[in-house]
Amino acid sequence: MEAVAKLKNCPMSARKMRLVVDLIRGKNALEALDILRFTKKEAATVLEKVVLSAIANWEYKLDRTESADDYDLYIKEAYSDDGTMLKRFRPAPHGRAHRIRKRTNHVTIVVANRIPLPSEAEGAGADEVLIDEVEEAGEE
Repeated sequence: MEAVAKLKNCPMSARKMRLVVDLIRGKNALEALDILRFTKKEAATVLEKVVLSAIANWEYKLDRTESADDYDLYIKEAYSDDGTMLKRFRPAPHGRAHRIRKRTNHVTIVVANRIPLPSEAEGAGADEVLIDEVEEAGEE
């Protein structure tokens, strides 16, 4: 099972955010939180909140019956895309103007469990039994 957390219009360039996002992609969720906690970039503090939100979303999808610690959550997907850009002008020498681009980005984090849930394991077995019964009925 997967859960998603998104942060839209974060006031930072996507390039700066990607430096930190690349550090946690594919890592265990708890390991990713440790990495973000000790990374000195501003993007790490914002990204830590998004990862915590994704973990909370995963737990909420299960109706708060299971803990995320028991199912070995990991960062399945993590990416940062360009957002809208605020364009401003700044005075320059000789009466000219230089453009300032204030960039934003959108961050998406997807967490998934490596250890299958009990409902997923039971559901797969029930489907296989039904398929076998249908095949046997077709042979008769």
